[in-house]
Amino acid sequence: MSEHHTPRKFVYDFTEGNKDLKDLLGGKGANLAEMTNLGLPVPPGFTITTEACKVFLESGSEPPELRDEVSAHLDALERRMGKRLGQNDDPLLVSVRSGAKFSMPGMMDTVLNIGLSDASVAGLAAQAGDDRFAWDSYRRLIQMFGKTVLGVDGDLFEEALEEAKHAKGASNDLGLDAADLRQLVDTFKQIVAKEAGREFPQDPREQMDLAIRAVFHSWNGDRAKLYRRQERIPHDLGTAVNVCSMVFGNLGPDSGTGVAFTRDPATGRQGVYGDYLQNAQGEDVVAGIRNTVPLAELERIDKTSYDALMRIMETLETHYRDLCDIEFTIERGKLWMLQTRVGKRTAAAAFRIATQLVDQGLIDEAEALRRVNGNQLAQLMFPRFDETAAKDGARKLGRGIAASPGAAVGKAVFDSYTAVKWSRSGEKVILIRRETNPDDLNGMIAAEGILTSRGGKTSHAAVVARGMGKTCVCGAEELEVDTKRRCLSAPGGVVVEEGDVISIDGSTGVVYRGEVPVVPSPVVEYFEGRLAPADARADELVTAVDRMMSYADRIRRLHVRANADNAEDAARARRFGAQGIGLCRTEHMFLGDRRELVERLILADTDTERGEALDALLPLQRQDFIELFEAMDGLPVTVRLLDPPLHEFLPDITDLSVRVALAESRKEPHENDLRLLQAVHRLHEQNPMLGLRGVRLGLVIPGLFGMQVRAIAEAAAERRRAGGDPRPEIMIPLVGTVQELEIVREESEKVIAEVAAAYGTELRLPLGTMIELPRAALTADQIAEAAEFFSFGTNDLTQTVWGFSRDDVEASFFTAYLEKGIFGVSPFETIDRDGVGSLVRGAVEAGRAARPGLKLGVCGEHGGDPESVHFFHEAGLDYVSCSPFRIPVARLEAGRAAG
Repeated sequence: MSEHHTPRKFVYDFTEGNKDLKDLLGGKGANLAEMTNLGLPVPPGFTITTEACKVFLESGSEPPELRDEVSAHLDALERRMGKRLGQNDDPLLVSVRSGAKFSMPGMMDTVLNIGLSDASVAGLAAQAGDDRFAWDSYRRLIQMFGKTVLGVDGDLFEEALEEAKHAKGASNDLGLDAADLRQLVDTFKQIVAKEAGREFPQDPREQMDLAIRAVFHSWNGDRAKLYRRQERIPHDLGTAVNVCSMVFGNLGPDSGTGVAFTRDPATGRQGVYGDYLQNAQGEDVVAGIRNTVPLAELERIDKTSYDALMRIMETLETHYRDLCDIEFTIERGKLWMLQTRVGKRTAAAAFRIATQLVDQGLIDEAEALRRVNGNQLAQLMFPRFDETAAKDGARKLGRGIAASPGAAVGKAVFDSYTAVKWSRSGEKVILIRRETNPDDLNGMIAAEGILTSRGGKTSHAAVVARGMGKTCVCGAEELEVDTKRRCLSAPGGVVVEEGDVISIDGSTGVVYRGEVPVVPSPVVEYFEGRLAPADARADELVTAVDRMMSYADRIRRLHVRANADNAEDAARARRFGAQGIGLCRTEHMFLGDRRELVERLILADTDTERGEALDALLPLQRQDFIELFEAMDGLPVTVRLLDPPLHEFLPDITDLSVRVALAESRKEPHENDLRLLQAVHRLHEQNPMLGLRGVRLGLVIPGLFGMQVRAIAEAAAERRRAGGDPRPEIMIPLVGTVQELEIVREESEKVIAEVAAAYGTELRLPLGTMIELPRAALTADQIAEAAEFFSFGTNDLTQTVWGFSRDDVEASFFTAYLEKGIFGVSPFETIDRDGVGSLVRGAVEAGRAARPGLKLGVCGEHGGDPESVHFFHEAGLDYVSCSPFRIPVARLEAGRAAG
């Protein structure tokens, strides 16, 4: 009996979808369908699904049934519109636009005005009563089609357009009349024939089919792949294609196009935000080639359309329960909605909007917490410009539109190649362009901030910068950018050359010459306890952050501890909300003046020499721990016993060899250096990270771990005697087999008992281990029999699982791996769930099976990475530990993971 297979459906009319079908219809198609269902004025059209794109990308050709489905939907569209695609006397024109599940602004291809040809351009002119409009539409089609479909260098079209404007003495394309544009069409067709090796296609259906194919291809374009890697968007989603009947904003002064936000995407404040451009098509606004007017100006230009737009914006925000980003066109006084989506926003806007919507009753606290994330919180903790220093008028170069907040300082560069090159050599740069386009993505990623002389809050530079959390100032018209001479000219004859330092303030739009000092963010002041939410200096941002943090703390299961090695770091971590210390690295206590004592200990030949070195170290260690336990009184402090790569505490073998050689040549005394050199040769390791360190060092050097355990125990006893509540935990590093742990545990318990007896107090010091070697993870059941807790050292676990060094990886092959898509993100930045994560999950399961109630944590820097925190929550850990500055991020993400 054969199974009945329902044929796949590859094309959906806008009336058939909804906003919940983003996987299938992409974000744009799903939202066009949703607006159609809401009865909003959407031009009719249909969507080709992401499934069709996947078939195309896998097989190199469209699904066999796709052409017939497209034909059927095109026929229905033609009947609805009362005209045929490309009909000579009254042509139906359509746009072909990409639309992936996740917004990728400007990264993939769009072609407008499909259906125009030598035969139908006159028909369009007659129907519109406007020759100039028809020829302008035709030149746009050839330009976009040539670049995106036929692969012609887009600069060739731009240069021809600039020559036409120059010949006419026009400052922009509106200065060209119908005859000029007709000549430009001929020029563009010649460029296509020469560069593409074929004529511009006159058959409207061929135009549409080739454009659809080009959109499919653009999913795997270089800039799209780079953007997905940057934004961690999966590569296997594919893009939908939206075929939509054209409406025209370039039909004269009663027409236009714009982009609107239901709230300010930079600050989150409610109001009328957006850009409008009369007598223009949509790409003119986003490209920033002509400066727009603020959306509020539309009320004066066309009050009827403005009022209708305001009503629609309110409808959409209430329906989506979020900030909406809207593209619209006005065609001779008739408003059309071309797109809506939940808008990209800055970190500050995200927190403000989330709490505003709670207060308006549109969402609850749990949903508000899902609307913000740890990366955004980290951005809010960056410093900002010192307002006092910034008021120095002599340093001010000009002002643009504050498009994406932040304080960015760097050397001026005028192209993406230089931005990337200088950034890789360690320079901080500001990318300066007239306007950015998708080809600038590499440079935008490399730069500290972006400055453009054209465009507004909805330009490509602004939208992409906000999405990446980059500082951006757009539309700085008073600054003249000359990319060929690689300089920027400001009023008063000031010239900024490439390499000069500038500062840009994405919160005010001001651009400064030189470096402007920065001050701490108010969010950091809040975490430090210096700024209360009710403080007069605190704006609603601090209040919003406080509300989100309070809710996250109420619902999270994971505790958050700090990696801190001294009392100062511990106190700061506690102010930031740490619930203890998850990693105190005792090797950091032995740097500076104490290094010589460790050197003496390692190189000791006799028990007496070793004992003297340990006796000298004991009181120093004890005092370190007393201060640490006092700062963290009442909270757990996990102390890791000494784990240095040995070379960090020994003289450099080359320097020492030179010293000995020089002393011998000069016949000077050098017995001590010679003895030291012999010892260093004996202990020298080719790969110290995999050598004599951690528990191995404690077993090879008698008394070392015993001294540290005694210092911890005595410090705990001293604090208890002083009325404190110390809660130390002792962690044995780099264990690979339970036998190592058992030996150290036996010695440690003996020392703790001696100290308890000497102080006449009971000491409860749990002993556990770091799981940072694959073997430890694989034998976790055995190790758990001797360990009261595990803390996963994910830095070393990542190194040993992958077989590459965290210190060397970025300087060698890693950049190439990222560019080739082998890694979407560094496994040292976000945990490798499939490899390292699999070992962690296995160790959790095996460890708890052997010892129910085994306490589990993580102390690598992954503990402060938002995505990794979610993994640790899912894996069942009890706490994460990270650097003090990342504690708020981990707290927020632990709450989001629980929600």
